[in-house]
Amino acid sequence: MPTTDRLNLNRITHHDNAFMLELVNTPGWLTFIGDKNIHTTIDAQQYIQNILDNTSCEYWVVSKKEDNKAIGLITIIQREYLENSDLGFAFLPNQMNKGYAYEATSGLLKTFTEGDKYKNLCAITLPENNSSIKLIERLGFTFDKIIEAHNETLNLYQLELK
Repeated sequence: MPTTDRLNLNRITHHDNAFMLELVNTPGWLTFIGDKNIHTTIDAQQYIQNILDNTSCEYWVVSKKEDNKAIGLITIIQREYLENSDLGFAFLPNQMNKGYAYEATSGLLKTFTEGDKYKNLCAITLPENNSSIKLIERLGFTFDKIIEAHNETLNLYQLELK
């Protein structure tokens, strides 16, 4: 599994129930990703099981090496309305603005450039999500166009890995 100087990235498991319950109910998740109606650890367990059963997505839990505490999530999801898989990320509010999202995501992208699984990725975000846009652009994604999906206007960014 990918690692960086400060972080470990591991595939999501049911051991991550409590972390997912916390993350999906943060203000940033609720505002920019949406309410998944996960209010108990049982809900979180079912949410994780749905992820594990879905072959069109990959979820990595980001944890700090120093204490193995989960602090964020990086996702790769093949959405039906996108040509390439979509890179996503979310971090706990108290772990933001410390460089963790960039470090973890760029570390994961590096593993993709060394393999053959992904040649291109995209990223979508609400136009008002300035912090995500800043990170997406810092990672090398370029703005492609505005799209409509699920009654939302989204910015679409593209990244060629090969």
